[in-house]
Amino acid sequence: MEYLGLSYLAAGFGAGLIVFGAALGIGKLATGALEGMARQPELSGDLRTAMIIAAALIEGFTFFALVVTFMLATKAPIEMPTQKVEQPTAEQAE
Repeated sequence: MEYLGLSYLAAGFGAGLIVFGAALGIGKLATGALEGMARQPELSGDLRTAMIIAAALIEGFTFFALVVTFMLATKAPIEMPTQKVEQPTAEQAE
């Protein structure tokens, strides 16, 4: 049953990595779009549209990855087979 606690820990760690990666991706996306808008204001409408579509795709992937992470965390652990070790009897020890 100790595997369930480790799966919750791994899910929390995985969720943190997913959110961190999504935040970095959207931050870089917004930085590039705003720099492009500042350099060529006449293209700001097209850049804004492309930025919103890309941000929506990043968010969609993030939500999908979070769902998969929590589904794996709550999955019932598989019982590991145990090997039966024979204890030597008093007659075998002599």
